[in-house]
Amino acid sequence: MGTVTLGVSIAVPEPYGSLLQEQRAGFGDPAAHGIPTHVTLLPPTEVDEERLPEIRAHLARVAASVRTFPMRLSGTGTFRPLSPVVFVQVVEGGSACSWLQQRIRDASGPLVRELQFPYHPHVTVAHGIAEEAMDRAYEELAEFEAEWTVCSFALYEQGADAVWRKLHTYEFGGGRPAATVPAQGSPVDEPATTPTC
Repeated sequence: MGTVTLGVSIAVPEPYGSLLQEQRAGFGDPAAHGIPTHVTLLPPTEVDEERLPEIRAHLARVAASVRTFPMRLSGTGTFRPLSPVVFVQVVEGGSACSWLQQRIRDASGPLVRELQFPYHPHVTVAHGIAEEAMDRAYEELAEFEAEWTVCSFALYEQGADAVWRKLHTYEFGGGRPAATVPAQGSPVDEPATTPTC
């Protein structure tokens, strides 16, 4: 067996996902149609293909340990000049994303890895394109707003054609009392009303 390139992310639901994907393509980003609109939890990571069953089991355990949480996007931001990226900002749900990505990359699990930059949840809308196009993305999506309840994350594999394809969706623990993620980002066991997914 060889290696595969995996990623884990929270999908941005419809109609927002397609809207942002079309906008990204309109700004001239050639990667737009190969990358479903998402918030990254694990960036592209090369692993041995034979470890996939272990990875799937690990992700299922992580998903079972967390409840649904609200996510809200609002306005734009950029990592320039450090990195040529314009993004839509995560203004609610960021601490939950941070906690989740730490659990996914946990040192005792199969997806342990260091990050190139500190984790910052976001939705990329332009990457590595002309500065003028990056500026346009930043300005045209400045008023963008979206909100939904996050009920799952998904495992993706990048193909030889550079397109990311979903392998599996991992639903969260559901309505039963499970670890939830408060504002400070540490898990707490407490029964609470779970938003409907």
